[in-house]
Amino acid sequence: MDYRVHKIYGRINNPVQVVAVPGSKSVTARALLISALAEGTSVLYGAQTTGDCREFIEGLKSLGIQIEEESTTLTVHGCGGVLSSKRADVYVGSAGTAARFLTALAAFSHGEYRFDCSEQMRRRPIAPLIASLRDIGASFTFCGEENCFPFIVRGASALPGRVSVDIKKSSQYLSALLMCAVCARKPFTIEAAGSHGMGYVNMTCDMMWSFGVDVGICGNEYTVDGCYRAKKYDIEPDVSAACYFYAANKILGTNISVRGIMPRTMQSDGAFISLLKNFNGGAVDMSAFSDQALTLAAIAPYLPEPTVITGIAHIREQECDRIRAIVKNLSAMGVRVRERDDGVEIYPSAPAGCAVDTFGDHRVAMAFAVAGLRCGGVTIKNAEVCGKTFEGFFDVLDDLVARLVK
Repeated sequence: MDYRVHKIYGRINNPVQVVAVPGSKSVTARALLISALAEGTSVLYGAQTTGDCREFIEGLKSLGIQIEEESTTLTVHGCGGVLSSKRADVYVGSAGTAARFLTALAAFSHGEYRFDCSEQMRRRPIAPLIASLRDIGASFTFCGEENCFPFIVRGASALPGRVSVDIKKSSQYLSALLMCAVCARKPFTIEAAGSHGMGYVNMTCDMMWSFGVDVGICGNEYTVDGCYRAKKYDIEPDVSAACYFYAANKILGTNISVRGIMPRTMQSDGAFISLLKNFNGGAVDMSAFSDQALTLAAIAPYLPEPTVITGIAHIREQECDRIRAIVKNLSAMGVRVRERDDGVEIYPSAPAGCAVDTFGDHRVAMAFAVAGLRCGGVTIKNAEVCGKTFEGFFDVLDDLVARLVK
């Protein structure tokens, strides 16, 4: 479906509003994997259960994990670190988190598992993770291109005590190894090369601690020892989803807040909300919260000074080449923009309406919808892609718009 954004700039009568967003995708995925590996039954409250997280839930069920669902409450019956299913077909759709975490789980388990995914996900290689999983003793048979889905993974029969991993492109490789390391049932050390997205690694370690497993950190080495204990766990609202509404405040002069978002959060995108408070242009390295590079780019033309976003070369290999998506759509809006190898330069402009090409990427759709609230004439093509992380985003936006201009 296509969605036509309502221009409300200059028409706002009730600027103070509150909206709700789903539970954090990142926290939900980690809580699901840890609960699945725990001894006993965990209850997760406020979980995200659609889009990527739906693929994660179904993937775990394929691997024999029992999960009961009641709205956003998930009851997960842990396997104690040993999967009951020794053979399974697992489909991860376009969910990068599920693809990486569940592949690691299969590799740490003694069995044979076939993985497949969407066409989009087949174009996203995970070579560094596969290299590490081979080093622990897992084997892979690729059904297409090397180091890409689909493939068959045969889990390690005897796990070593350490492994190394390259995280220059994604910290999820390290997070996957950390959470699954309990399957070794002995101290397991992971040496990381690179420092990309360390906020998410900190989140992983914090959540492992919440479920009873300490991670010893010495420089770039992480040592996992112990087993997870089941518990009841509250999942934070998704800060990445909340950021679109705080970005709208920046260009509309509104005071929209998101229910449940606290000043301190373990989600890295909280740094974007802090940035917005005093940012009126300038250079910013967004490597630590790169999911919001599209959001900043979409509102940057309205800021008084040029904006230079750096440190985001890796987002070229996400759902789409996000740097190219920024450049194409801003150019279509008449914005002066220059592409860099690791980011973009965006200059103050008077954006005009256009049909936004989402490239099948949920974050392109939501970011440019925010931009359209001020300039008008913006249509989001294939707006349904938002379902990947925020099903109902445009319903929430419509309701908010109606309240703002009432």
